[in-house]
Amino acid sequence: MTILSSPSVTLPFRRPETALDGLTAEATAGVVSAASDIALVLDRDGVIRDLSVSSNDLARNGIGDWMDRPWIETVTGESRHKVSEMLADTAAGKPARWREINHPADDGEVPIRYFAFSAGSDGRVIVLGRDLQGSAVLQQRLIQVQQSVERDYLRLRQAEARYRLLFQSAAEAVLILDAPTRKIREANPAVARITGREEGSVVGQSFTTLLDASSAAAAIDILDSATSSSGSEAIKVRLANGDSCLLSASMFRHDRTSSLLVRLTPDAIAQGIDPNATLTAVLSRISDAFVVTDTDLRILTANPAFLDLTHLASREEATNLPLDRFLGRPQIDLKIMLAQLRDHGALRNFATVVRSQFGDQEDVEVTAVVVPDDTRPTYGFSIRNVARRTPPVPVAPAIGGAVSQSVEQLTHLIGRVPMKDIVRESTDLIEKLCIEAALTLTSDNRASAADVLGLSRQSLYSKLRRYGLGDLDD
Repeated sequence: MTILSSPSVTLPFRRPETALDGLTAEATAGVVSAASDIALVLDRDGVIRDLSVSSNDLARNGIGDWMDRPWIETVTGESRHKVSEMLADTAAGKPARWREINHPADDGEVPIRYFAFSAGSDGRVIVLGRDLQGSAVLQQRLIQVQQSVERDYLRLRQAEARYRLLFQSAAEAVLILDAPTRKIREANPAVARITGREEGSVVGQSFTTLLDASSAAAAIDILDSATSSSGSEAIKVRLANGDSCLLSASMFRHDRTSSLLVRLTPDAIAQGIDPNATLTAVLSRISDAFVVTDTDLRILTANPAFLDLTHLASREEATNLPLDRFLGRPQIDLKIMLAQLRDHGALRNFATVVRSQFGDQEDVEVTAVVVPDDTRPTYGFSIRNVARRTPPVPVAPAIGGAVSQSVEQLTHLIGRVPMKDIVRESTDLIEKLCIEAALTLTSDNRASAADVLGLSRQSLYSKLRRYGLGDLDD
C-alpha cells in the first residue's frame, strides 16, 4: 500500500563546525545510536566494520551477527540493487535519500528504512536505519480492516440485490410509504400492472390517489392502525380503476424515520387462482425440455418434453429423481454448471448430453438460472435437443482452416476423452502439419526440410514413417 505525503522541508544546522565542536567519539556514537534503530559503519568495500542496534526486535533477529560481512549479503535478493545504488551514490557524493530494504529472517522478512552518508576521506560510510516492522504491522492491520469492510459491503450489496429482486418480482403490489405524509416512496412493477398506472408515475403521490373514494377512509384507518402496532388485519378495498383487492400494512423504522410497507393483493391471487396459468400451459407444450430442481439437483417438476427425452412415463415418476441421472457426462458437466450457477446465477448454451433411462444419449444445449428464495431456492434448466441440427458446411482446405477445424474437433472431445489423450492428439496434429508445410516449402527436399524444422535427417525420416508422409520406398 502506498502512502502519499507532502514533501518534507529540511533545515540543517547553520554553523555545525561550532555547534558540534568538541564532541567526543563516545558522544557522537551515542547521538548516532539514539537517532536510529540500527547504525552501520562500512569500509570502502561495503563491509560492516561496526554496528549498533537500539531495537529489541532487530536484536532478536540476529543482526548482531553481521560483523565483518558485506552489507549486500545481509539483504534479500530484490533489495541488493538498492544497496549497490546507495553505496555508489555515496561514493560519488550525490545527495542521499531514504531507501526501504528488506532483510531475511526466520519468520519472514524485516523491513528497514536506511539513510547512508560518507564519514570521511578513507571511504567509510555510516548507514542509519529505522525499523519499519511496527509500521508494517499497522499497515497489515489497516489492509485487513479494509478487506473486512469491503467484505461486509459486498454482503450488504448481495443482500440488497436479493431483496430488490424479491421486491421487483413479487406478483402482488408492494409499496413503501412515508409514515407521516402517506406519500409513496417506492413501488414495485406489480403496482403499475394492478392499478393501471404507468410504471414510476405513482412515486411521490399520496397513497389514497390509487383508491376509490369509497375505500379511502377505511384505508387510512388501516394505515393509522399499522403505525401504532406491528401490523394490521387485511381489508378489502376498491382501487381507482374499479378492481378490488386486499390491503394490508405494517410499519418499520430505518435511519430514524418511520415507513409503511403496504401490500395490495388482487382477488385472483388471494383466492388461489394461478396468475401464471398461461405460462404453465406454454411450458407444457413447448418442444424444449424444461425441468426445475432443488439445490441438491433433485427434480421438483418437469414438462412433457423432458419426459420424452428421458423416456419417463409421467411427471410423478421424474419427481425427486437426481438430475445427474439423465443430464451431463458423469463427474464433469454438472460440476461446471453448478459452479457457473452459484457464481453468476445463470448459464447459457452449455453443450452437453442427455441420457434416457434406457441408456440412449443425445447432444443438447442447456440454459439454466437460479431462482433465489429465502426458504427454498430452486434451479431452472431449459434443455434443447441439438442432435438434428444441420452440420456446418466444411470450408476451404487451407492449412489454417485445417488447423481451426481440427482444433474445433478436438475441443468437442473434452469430457469424452481424457485430457492427456487430447493433448497427445493435438501435438501429433501440429507436428504433422509442420512437416507437410516444410516439405511443401522445400519442394520435397527432405534434407532441406530437416534443416528448416531443426531436426536430424534420421529423426525426420522416423516422423515421416510415423505419419505416413511421402514415398519412403526410394
